[in-house]
Amino acid sequence: MAGRVTGARTEPLRIGVLVGQHGRGSNMLALIDACKNGRIDGEVVTVVGSDARAPALDRARSSETPVTVVPGGGDSDYGQRLLGALRSARVDLICLAGYMRLLPEIVVEEFRWRAMNVHPALLPKFGGKGMFGRRVHEAVIAAGENETGCTVHFVDDQYDHGPIILQARVPVLPGDTPETLAARILPLEHETYVRAVELFRAGLTVVDGEVVRVHGACADFERRMTDA
Repeated sequence: MAGRVTGARTEPLRIGVLVGQHGRGSNMLALIDACKNGRIDGEVVTVVGSDARAPALDRARSSETPVTVVPGGGDSDYGQRLLGALRSARVDLICLAGYMRLLPEIVVEEFRWRAMNVHPALLPKFGGKGMFGRRVHEAVIAAGENETGCTVHFVDDQYDHGPIILQARVPVLPGDTPETLAARILPLEHETYVRAVELFRAGLTVVDGEVVRVHGACADFERRMTDA
């Protein structure tokens, strides 16, 4: 059965970035900058967070990007409120950037294969609930891995799960710490996320079951990222 082509469109892509309470927002800024400099034919039309004081929202405001606050809480209406905010902004693609909770099912369903996440490891290894930031890099080192990297994937109803779009790899060096690994991987997260959105915008990502088939110059991208 033929796969589903995602993202192909004639108008600029309208991106909504979902951020967490504590992250710095560097992946968010990479996407904003890529839109502003024309690399991505699109615009970050809203950055959504649950706490108006979140550092990522402050950085979004500083970049003159619209911000929407959707209080999280534990109530069942959160998903409806979030979906309403995304609809109001006419979002085409959701990009998670430090968003630490499961995307509500109602949002996953409406944005099936139109929501992405970036994770600082080579999924399916070192993913899942509670695996974020320093914890990921600590686990990589403790496991004696000789390489790590980052993964951009479509979002489903599980943590760090869903069809993988792109991965980029770096070596784990003798003497590495969680901090040195994080510093080595973060620029790759930025580049890989932007590249995945570019491919989506061009209609070059095809979801075929649990696999994303990427068309175009993807092999060259993966080689450059591995050599970085």
